[in-house]
Amino acid sequence: MKETFGQRFSRLRKQLGLKQETIAEKLNITAQAVSKWENDLSAPDISALPLLADILNVSLDELLGREVIQTMVVPEGERKEINSMLLKINVLSADGDKIRVNLPVSIIKVCLETGMKLPNINGKDSLKNIDFNQIFTMLEAGIIGKLVEVESADGDTVSITVE
Repeated sequence: MKETFGQRFSRLRKQLGLKQETIAEKLNITAQAVSKWENDLSAPDISALPLLADILNVSLDELLGREVIQTMVVPEGERKEINSMLLKINVLSADGDKIRVNLPVSIIKVCLETGMKLPNINGKDSLKNIDFNQIFTMLEAGIIGKLVEVESADGDTVSITVE
């Protein structure tokens, strides 16, 4: 079951050892209002969310329950086999196009080893400068998660994640 806003807010508050009254004072509201948030009887005003995220030391995405993919280095003994990993490329073009590509890392490895070109994704120029050799080197070093997020001058957003 997905965590509700109230459950997530309560968990984050308690992790920091903050009382409902402390949050209420910082936001200039009542402790009862904070209690209602935690019990999912109401939600904070949208204008309070950035300050609330700052108080809880999280991003707005994390506060609102969006999946947060962190980049990390996995210790050598705990790494997944590279060939079982998945490279995810997401492009949101300024024109409104949404491109999502999931490539098994094993395919990238074969392409790099044989000198074969990787498939061109819908002719997007924002993807032509991706250095797959560098990405593969990062994977071999145990780096996983969100590897790259770039917004081009044309307004295209490209993110590359490895899971």
